[in-house]
Parts: sequence; structure tokens; C-alpha cells
Amino acid sequence: MNKQLTAGNGKKILFASVPADGHFNPLTGLAKHLQSLGYEVRWYTSSYYAPKLKRLDIPHYPFVKAKDVSGDEIDNIFPERTKIKSKIKKLNYDLKNYFILRAPEYYNDIKDIYRDYKFDLFVADVLFTAIPFVAELMEIPVFSMGIVPLMQTSKDLPPAGLGLTPGTTWLSKVRDSILRFMAENVLFSKADKLMKKIMEGYYIEHDNKFLFDLGISKATYYLQSGTPGFEYKRSDMMENVRFIGSLLPHSNNQNSEQWFDERLNQYKRVVLVTQGTVEKNINKLLVPTIEAFKHTDTLVVVTTGGSQTNELRASYPQNNIIIEDFIAFDDIMPYADVYVTNGGYGGVMLAIENRVPMVTAGVHEGKNEICARVGYFKLGVDLKTELPKAEQIRKAVDEVTGTDQYRINIQNLANEFQQYDANRLFANLVAEVLQPVNDLAFSNKYSEKIF
Repeated sequence: MNKQLTAGNGKKILFASVPADGHFNPLTGLAKHLQSLGYEVRWYTSSYYAPKLKRLDIPHYPFVKAKDVSGDEIDNIFPERTKIKSKIKKLNYDLKNYFILRAPEYYNDIKDIYRDYKFDLFVADVLFTAIPFVAELMEIPVFSMGIVPLMQTSKDLPPAGLGLTPGTTWLSKVRDSILRFMAENVLFSKADKLMKKIMEGYYIEHDNKFLFDLGISKATYYLQSGTPGFEYKRSDMMENVRFIGSLLPHSNNQNSEQWFDERLNQYKRVVLVTQGTVEKNINKLLVPTIEAFKHTDTLVVVTTGGSQTNELRASYPQNNIIIEDFIAFDDIMPYADVYVTNGGYGGVMLAIENRVPMVTAGVHEGKNEICARVGYFKLGVDLKTELPKAEQIRKAVDEVTGTDQYRINIQNLANEFQQYDANRLFANLVAEVLQPVNDLAFSNKYSEKIF
């Protein structure tokens, strides 16, 4: 299909993302690819990402009317959040304050942006709650990007958000049905009703769809990062859902020196451990992993994301421990035998592509859903906690490296991933939607409505 090669022609595309790395970074590769095809690309997000967008040479529209709550600052802006221990209560708090209440603010900013930049297509991560506003009120095509596992409610599955895997027996399927009812009417009822109330205030139809489904159902296309082999089967999948392969950050490593350490070739087993940049508590995953393998013949490579790197180095000077602020995963993944992670989606995607089985330990910020899939598809061991003990990690790593099935499963899934070229698939769909015959209709329709 050659449409993507000529479809740019200055068509204007506005990207938007919730202000968190896991929402922003995965879309940067797509944005740069569209630029290379002749599309004009700009981005609406937090001022926190202004330096990154400048390096990417993508014009930036910052939050103006929208409350700027970047992922790194959420606990400072909402200090009461730190006191919430229940994962359900914390998820509800985040749904309300980080996502739902921001929707009208995002929309008001985007209306102002449109007066300056009459974009033809809107691309946003699925949790960007202004998607229904742009799709319905501005009547502009919207691509919703699945930077988390597919959250669509299904009669075949337990509800999203609880980190539960599909039932296989009659009794477990009854359980899933009850939990779906509980999720919509009890667990997430307040958040769901709040979103619907806000939408009704703007006369946006919600068709009584559940909160987690709105960012999917309201989009022209919903594009899921990953492939069908890393997603639970649904007999009632929405028709606008497409799998697109790994959504990974734009990389420009031509001028950067590749990271390497001679010790990578001196040990029989290499364990890579990280807990991302948002999680600052090194005692959750980094310290227990180091404790599990210090003074052993296993090399542990730790990336801290800048959290207490020097302190960790001082505490663990052993030769089989490497501690760095950051290592490009492309540099280290080919050497790793196991990836220990709290379940960041981008890292999991890279582990699959590099055929590295995993040990996962994540609960909050939706990581329980990612970790559950790792365990369900037997790509590794899901510890089902964010506070694993050193002995738990050691046993899980031994199981993953000592059981061929994990490596076979992840190799098979990696082969499936290779069949999906995210940039090409995305550009083809963009070209399909932005055909010249529709340009004038979309432009005139919205211009008449708003001005």
C-alpha cells in the first residue's frame, strides 16, 4: 500500500498525551514517522515535555487551562494520594483527579489550539479523557492509542483494572460476570458516573458505556500496542480496534556511544532489573533483586532512573553488581537472560522483542494488568506484589531460567511481533482516514460549528 508515501501533503496532525512518560514516549516514534512522510505534526501536553519536543523538532502547545499534573509530580500536587494504600482506592483517586476532571480543561485548550492550528486528525493515548470531546463536539477524526493493555469490557473477561486473568471454568466465568457488575456499579461507580455527568454537561452521548470503554468506542480507530498474542481473546471486540505492534519511543542513536561492560561476557547469567523513572522507592524492587544475587555467579544490571544511584553503588560494591542511572534497553537487552520489572509497558514490549523472559512485580498505575498478562501467557513469573522479598525474586529467576517453556513462549510471541510494523500500519490508517475527498467536509463542518 503506497498511500502513506504521498499522503502527507502538509496535512495537520495534533498529538496529545496525558503527562506521564508511559503515555508520551510510546507515541514519539509515530509522530516522527509522520513528519518524515510530509505531515505537519504538533503536540499538546505538559510543559514538562517541552525540552523533549524541542529535541524532536515538534512544535509544542502546553497546558494552559488544564491543570498540569506531570507523572513525577502527582504526589506533590496531590499529597493526600500518598496516604492511600488500597490499590482500588488509589486507582479511583487517580481516575478522578489525574484523568476525568482534566477532560473539559483539555478540551478548552484544544479548542483554542484549533483556532491557530486547524488540525485534520487528533492522536492521543487512550487515557486522554478529552477524546470524546474532540470526536463528538469538534467532529474531527481521532486515533486512540493503546499504550496500556486493552481495557475494553468484554463478556468473556473479568473487568479491567483488577489484574485478573480470564476464567476457564464455569465457576470462574460466573466470578468474572459478578466482578464486571461490581466494577461498574460499585468499585468504579463514582468515577464512571463522574465521567458520564461531565459528558452529559457537554451534550456528548455516552450510550451508557463504561468509563474504560469510552476512549476506545469514541475513536475513529483504536490502535493497540502489541499483538493479538499478548492480549486476552474477546468474542465481542469492538470493530474499530486494530493491533499495531510495539509502540516504542523515537530513537536517534547515531551520535550516542553504545553502552557496554566487559562483565556482560564474564557471568553465566545476566539479570536486568528496573522499576522505571516514576517509582522512586528503591526498596520495592531494586534492593531485593540485588540482595537476591549479591556474591553469586549471576550478574545483576540495575538501572535506577536516577533514584539513589550513588547510594546503591556505595552499599553494593560487589563485582557482580552494575548500577547505572540509565542504560538504553537496546544496548543491554541482548545480553539479558531475565528482565525483572514492575511492569512498565514499554519495557515489557522491548523484553518480548528481545526474547527475554520476565519476572514482574507491579500493582499500581495499571501495572497489575501488564504483569497479569506476562504470567497468563507464561512469558515469565508474575509475583503479584510490588513488595517482593529477595527470596521470591531469586526463586522466580531460577524458575524462568530453568524452564524452557518460558523462553519458547517468548520466542514465539517475538516472532509474531516481527510481523507488525507499527510505523507502516499507523501511516496507512492515517492515509486512509485523511483522503482528500473528506478534507473539505471535516474542515467546513467544524469551522461552521465553533466560529
